[in-house]
Amino acid sequence: MEVAANCSLRVKRPLLDPRFEGYKLSLEPLPCYQLELDAAVAEVKLRDDQYTLEHMHAFGMYNYLHCDSWYQDSVYYIDNLGRIMNLTVMLDTALGKPREVFRLPTDLTAYDNRLCASMHFTSSTLVTLSDGTGRLYVIGTGERGSSTSEKWEIVFNEELGNPFIIIHSISLLKAEEHSVAALLLRIEKDELDMKGSGFYVSLEWVTVSKKTKDNVKYEITKRDILHGKSVPHYAAVEPSGNGLMIISYKSFKFVRMSQEFEENTDEDVSEKNKEPLYYWQQTEDDLTVTIQLPEDISKEDIQVGFLPDHINIVLKNLQVLEGKLYSCIDHESSTWIIKENNSLEISLIKKNEGLPWPEVVVNDRRGKLLRDPAQCAAIAERLVHLTSEELNPNPDKEKPPCNAQELEECDIFFEESSSLCRFDGSTLKSTHVVNLGSNQYLFSVIVDPKEMPCFCLRHDVDALLWQPHSSKHDDMWEHIATFNALGYVQASKRDKKFFTCAPNYSYAALCECVRHVFIYRQPAPMSTVLYNRKEGRHVGQVAKQQVASLETNDPILGFQATNERLFVLTTKNLFLIKVNTEN
Repeated sequence: MEVAANCSLRVKRPLLDPRFEGYKLSLEPLPCYQLELDAAVAEVKLRDDQYTLEHMHAFGMYNYLHCDSWYQDSVYYIDNLGRIMNLTVMLDTALGKPREVFRLPTDLTAYDNRLCASMHFTSSTLVTLSDGTGRLYVIGTGERGSSTSEKWEIVFNEELGNPFIIIHSISLLKAEEHSVAALLLRIEKDELDMKGSGFYVSLEWVTVSKKTKDNVKYEITKRDILHGKSVPHYAAVEPSGNGLMIISYKSFKFVRMSQEFEENTDEDVSEKNKEPLYYWQQTEDDLTVTIQLPEDISKEDIQVGFLPDHINIVLKNLQVLEGKLYSCIDHESSTWIIKENNSLEISLIKKNEGLPWPEVVVNDRRGKLLRDPAQCAAIAERLVHLTSEELNPNPDKEKPPCNAQELEECDIFFEESSSLCRFDGSTLKSTHVVNLGSNQYLFSVIVDPKEMPCFCLRHDVDALLWQPHSSKHDDMWEHIATFNALGYVQASKRDKKFFTCAPNYSYAALCECVRHVFIYRQPAPMSTVLYNRKEGRHVGQVAKQQVASLETNDPILGFQATNERLFVLTTKNLFLIKVNTEN
């Protein structure tokens, strides 16, 4: 059994600025242009049965404005007439009206249980589209940057079950076969799940293909489904189509298409009702693992193998326990014996004395930890200074109690930490896992449309941008940019809705639910001389913060950034904010 490699993200120290002094509010006006829409945006509000936090994350916070990363300053939205509308900006002072490029063939008003229509720009000539009713379209667009060759035509159209939204897609050309792979997200109900709301998240990885030589239609060639309990922050298929990456709070796992989810649920319930495979205890120096043996087993039927970070237990040619240990052991001193009660007792000597193990084998949940009452009492004694019925009874003693009121809101993270997982497309198993811990997920952005989308994480007070490289298995995630102190600053924006940055990293921007847009620029040289009196030195660069207020009280439904402009979509208007001037 292959175990996923535990990886870490390598920060590039030259991209950090420990002397960053903060953002300075600039009152320089930002040119803002407003376009009134012919028809309102096709917003779909949450129904009464879509009441969970996952529904809000997936559908209630959906970004209705789509940026074509293959062509600069070109954005799209879908209106309530079923039209895909496009605005391509050439000159800010000569903005035209958004133009219709395609009309959905279905009457969306006839469906009561639909989701919002969604789209993704697969390549420079292809778009994947969902009308929100459960139908997937692949559309050939021609060269979208050219008015003469651009023509939107359906090349694939099929019903795929329950309604979904598209979160990512890629185009592949392999061995004279062209394929389009898309990731579809659903939130579905499991009637047999009596815990919590009963909803779960389904990610479907669907591939449609056709031979390039033959003039045949696209057909579905692959459908794989992952299930999880939380909406992923980030999910994307690798450019090669060989795997996908997911950032989420709760882990995802593949389920076979031939199996119904109810069958998997029954299996999970039966697994939970089974007796633990083994029991284990630990001290500061060692661990003791106990496995109950079958009645008719002899010593010759037992094989126990130790390596410094690995264990393998075989009973009667059947592998019972195998995998990577949580930490290293002294494999030469570790032993096993058969006890009088017909149980196998394994003694593992810890290499790192005093390190508590949360599990014996990584990601193995079949064992049960037996806690020693004396150990529990000792741990409680060591932690007693962290709790008190009084707010701060004696702050001057050697170990003062923790005072939560001294924490700022931006220092508090979610109780559960996110993880970044890479899944192999052929084995459908995770190959790389990064525990993000307190590195809070902030946003994703497409820097290069031929690569996977980048994701931005909070590291201490900064916001770091990471570019996945699926071909580099030893260094799969590259730190490409830093937004100084932005991790700290964004935490104070309690009403923020969308968060993004320019593809060239020149600025980051976030917007609130209504009206306000905040822009944070990278440090730039000053035209005038500033002097820091406290440190007695000249200030060569200043990072500016700017605020734009939209002249509307309609809720913001979409938000996209290009190198020069910010596009903000409301129910009835499209706003364009000129951020940078092209050099």
